[in-house]
Amino acid sequence: MTDPTHTPYDGSSKPFAIGLKQAEPRDWIELDGHLEAYLAEKDRLYAEIPDKVFVAEPGTKQSQREVLDLLVAHLTERFPETYRIEEGRCSIAGTGRSIDVQNPGDSPLVAASKLVQEDLILMRRGDDGWRLAAGSLCFPSSWRLTEKFGQPIDKIHGPVPDFGPGTRMAELIARMFDKLAVLVERFNWSIQADGSLYHPLSDRQRLARSAETESTFPGADVAAHAFIRVERQTLRKLPVSGDILFTIRIHLDPLAVLARHEDSPRLAASFADQLMNLDRQQLDYKGLAADRDRLVGFLSEMKKAG
Repeated sequence: MTDPTHTPYDGSSKPFAIGLKQAEPRDWIELDGHLEAYLAEKDRLYAEIPDKVFVAEPGTKQSQREVLDLLVAHLTERFPETYRIEEGRCSIAGTGRSIDVQNPGDSPLVAASKLVQEDLILMRRGDDGWRLAAGSLCFPSSWRLTEKFGQPIDKIHGPVPDFGPGTRMAELIARMFDKLAVLVERFNWSIQADGSLYHPLSDRQRLARSAETESTFPGADVAAHAFIRVERQTLRKLPVSGDILFTIRIHLDPLAVLARHEDSPRLAASFADQLMNLDRQQLDYKGLAADRDRLVGFLSEMKKAG
């Protein structure tokens, strides 16, 4: 196993903060050795539960097409050894895949999503603010696309402590969306009990989870079952439609892999500190109320061993 690509729990990102930073355009999309596995999982989900992983309002097809064209241009320039255009199709080296990008059908966003490991969400400005107008979400981090479809961003964030309608954070996010001019990125982390990329959770299930007192991990064994789930999110304003494209890239690593990191003691200490500083609402939101102390204990032992 390799070291984690991103470690926002090292203190570089504060939990439950907006934390947007300008990103380099060349780093918009991330590519790694797991590309085939991610694309295969997307294919499976599109085949088995298409209505749960793709939604779109009428009138978004041109914006979806804009996303596809931007992605193809970026990928073929940034990763020419992996992506190549041949007769209107984009071939992906090492995967045996060839996506029709010239005539992608009624859902260009689906074609776009099948090129990359990222999930793709289109936000559109309306009378009630920025809403989720279309999306390909194969790898949700404890939320459901169909539940959030068509909702304005403050309601989407309703379950997040201090981010719901009427909060200062909601106002700041709306203002930033309105003024967005450059590519920006932010990071989130969570901890889950397996390595599943597809990890949906409804708002009702989230509430039920917060009331549980039993460990999330089989046998309460965090060493064997805890996975760190890191989200790298980017936002960019689409130049033609004016919509905002929100990308979400998931990185999954066993928590135990931190023990082999060259900076293991510092990472373990920082991660433990972030867990200890979460209040009850935040712990409930992340589903960690029952396991926070055992996770902190595990990380503390890792720090000592390092």
